[in-house]
Amino acid sequence: MTKSPSEPLEPLGPLEPPTPSEPARGRRTRADARRNRERIVEAAREAFAESGPEASLNEIARRAGVGPGTLYRHFPTRPALLTAVLQDRIDTLCGRAEELLTADSPDEALAEWLRAFLAHARVNQGMGGSLLIEELESPDALGDCHQRIQDTAHGLLARAQRSGTARPDLTAIDLVQLVVGIALSTAHATADPAQPDRLLTLVLDAVRRR
Repeated sequence: MTKSPSEPLEPLGPLEPPTPSEPARGRRTRADARRNRERIVEAAREAFAESGPEASLNEIARRAGVGPGTLYRHFPTRPALLTAVLQDRIDTLCGRAEELLTADSPDEALAEWLRAFLAHARVNQGMGGSLLIEELESPDALGDCHQRIQDTAHGLLARAQRSGTARPDLTAIDLVQLVVGIALSTAHATADPAQPDRLLTLVLDAVRRR
């Protein structure tokens, strides 16, 4: 017999949470792995900046909130982690350049990016040296990083040259080598911390078209 609408419904038993499907579990696992990788790279970025490329991997795992096994699953060797951090920093550097390509003043945009590049070069020169003497996970990793920086410098310099504010005989390679030279020559100049910026100012003055 069919119950009338006025009759109370029978109470249901306690609801059990649905069991995640295999695709859902797979997506969650991949998302967790991605977050772990991001935390490891961020922790390594800070540790390498503080202690150099020989920073403790166990300390990096602790900062990231993961176990050493999780770190090694993502980055089985120190060069693999160094490469990931270097590429992450270059992503940030090149991303800033993309924003500056729409700035009102091409010469100021170029100057701002070169200052950011100098800071990048001074922080990361030890990492690059370590990667050069260790076996890389990807032999072309450093070359790819250098090419991205040169391409980025070219875009900003070409825009300043088209506007008439930068001298036309300069190349992106010239600028990159000048900035790297400043970073290398001032690596241990702790007595005069203003020297790197002062030298870069001289370079920027030479870049401007007379």
